[in-house]
Amino acid sequence: MDLKVIDLTDNHAKIIISNTRPDMANALRRCLMTEVPKMAIETVEYHLGPIRDEDGMEFESVSPLFDEIIAHRLGLVPVPTDPELYTFKDKCSCEGEGCPSCTIMYSINKKGPCEVYSGDLEPLGGQELRVKDELVPIVKLGPGQALLAYASAELGTAKRHAKWQVTSGAGYRYYPKITIDAAKCDGEGNCAEVCPRGVLASKDGKLVIDNLEACMLCKACEEECECGAITVEGDDTKFLVEFETDGSLSARDTLRKALQILEQKFEEFREGVSGLEA
Repeated sequence: MDLKVIDLTDNHAKIIISNTRPDMANALRRCLMTEVPKMAIETVEYHLGPIRDEDGMEFESVSPLFDEIIAHRLGLVPVPTDPELYTFKDKCSCEGEGCPSCTIMYSINKKGPCEVYSGDLEPLGGQELRVKDELVPIVKLGPGQALLAYASAELGTAKRHAKWQVTSGAGYRYYPKITIDAAKCDGEGNCAEVCPRGVLASKDGKLVIDNLEACMLCKACEEECECGAITVEGDDTKFLVEFETDGSLSARDTLRKALQILEQKFEEFREGVSGLEA
């Protein structure tokens, strides 16, 4: 498998993989969606009872939403993750007790009236653990209401719960192959205009391919061409793969981790088959 990067930003990736098969492209897509681990808030502990501020004013530790709903919203907040730094809690040397190698602790202390956002989560550690998207709404507190809680994040994958899904919009499509027979094409038709993605263009009286990778194989141009000069098909050995991340991991780290996981799974499968032959 050969890989070529077209676009790679913090939260978005578009790549081309070639010399491979559709099942391998689909394996990469599924791995990006369900196998890449990330940190997410799993448990939330609430302070119950009255709370006093510095001026002696008393607040009640209640909110308009059930605690379970707030915990669910906190669980969906993207937590920054270093895939090489953390390990799964059940595989950690602390035996599930929770330690810096498997757990990130946050505190939240807000008194109403106010709106509570994800940016109000204070990490009990370095500031590099602060959530990047600080404007995710959690709850709106009224006068006399307060939210005092401690939340712990742990490593998981989307196979267990969707809150551990790093990517969204992960998909692949066949790399387009467009052939224009210059001997048949007179360049006077509407083939370029009917294309919804601007793939074709008319230059110097000739029909040319202007943006091949934008083609989605709709074949509108092929159907419009009355002389049969245009042929559109997909290359089943070359694929365009595209995905976005929620910000917990960069697109580069997500892709690197997915490829590492696939390589490990293929190696385990190879060893398993070798054992059967023995």
